[in-house]
Amino acid sequence: MITGITGMDGAYLAQLLLTKGYKVFGTFRRASTPNFWRIMSLGLEDKIDLISVDLGDMSSMINAIQIAQPDEMYNMAASSYVADSFECPLANLDITGVAVERLLEAIRIVNKDIKFYQSSSSEIYGNTPAPCDEESPMIPISPYGVAKLAAHHLVNIYRKAHGMFCVSGILFNHESSLRGLDFVTRKITNTVAKIFLGLQSELTLGNVYAIRDWGYAPEYVEAVWLMMQQDKPDDYVIATNTSHTVIEFARTALKILDLGPKYIKHDDRYNRPIDIHKLQGNYSKANTNLGWAPKMKFEDLVDHMVGEDLERWTWYKEGKHFPWDAYLYPNEAKILRRIAN
Repeated sequence: MITGITGMDGAYLAQLLLTKGYKVFGTFRRASTPNFWRIMSLGLEDKIDLISVDLGDMSSMINAIQIAQPDEMYNMAASSYVADSFECPLANLDITGVAVERLLEAIRIVNKDIKFYQSSSSEIYGNTPAPCDEESPMIPISPYGVAKLAAHHLVNIYRKAHGMFCVSGILFNHESSLRGLDFVTRKITNTVAKIFLGLQSELTLGNVYAIRDWGYAPEYVEAVWLMMQQDKPDDYVIATNTSHTVIEFARTALKILDLGPKYIKHDDRYNRPIDIHKLQGNYSKANTNLGWAPKMKFEDLVDHMVGEDLERWTWYKEGKHFPWDAYLYPNEAKILRRIAN
């Protein structure tokens, strides 16, 4: 059972588990129905069983667990856009943090033998000097990071106090063509594709000097699955051990299509109230215990994402569309109508 199956990680994880012969249940918020585009883009809509769940209601969670009767539960649900956590800190704390307590307690009540995975985040480290591993100080500087750290500690408490198989994957930034446009990486690759095709004139960014450790999302969900197959539960950092600035990401994306940096513009409105300067992980423990290591290099990741966005916008210019377009990006409806006309 995967909570947050409509998100990027949830969709890729569902795809992976299906290839391994799992029967997959996924939970979703009733309001998130338009976000089924990721599931549809991977061709999973007829291969998984969906259950509507309210993460603010423990009885709803218990009901879902009783329906699915899972052997493994993966919690991918969260308000994952960090900037929004400053705008709606209480809602973020409830869904990203307190809801994990509800899930763990629901498992304890229904069936303590269910294995539980919690999607933690590198945001829990804040500005702790990089590179960070499982023992590095965790001092978050955003409401999102605080909520994720609370969930991280809860997993450890239930593991020790109740003997439950609970693990946390501390995933550093990981991207793909299924990433939402609110995230800077996808904003960059999507905009660069539109600039190339003459659909947009500039790429506007906030803090371009933030440094992040970027990996490829489908590889990261493989590490998630491996954590759940171990004899003993433990927490693992999943990262690439490398880092790059936002401006590097943008320039690399532009270079792929032979475009120059002149298209990059800065706007303070996109800056966070407070931001982490550098995030870089150390995945040594995952490599030793899980046999996992990242494969896709930074330049190949950017190239892949640019290519996917360029293909989508090229199709639109040719008057074609994907079957899940009705669920894609309402903010771009004006551009799509202009192309259609």
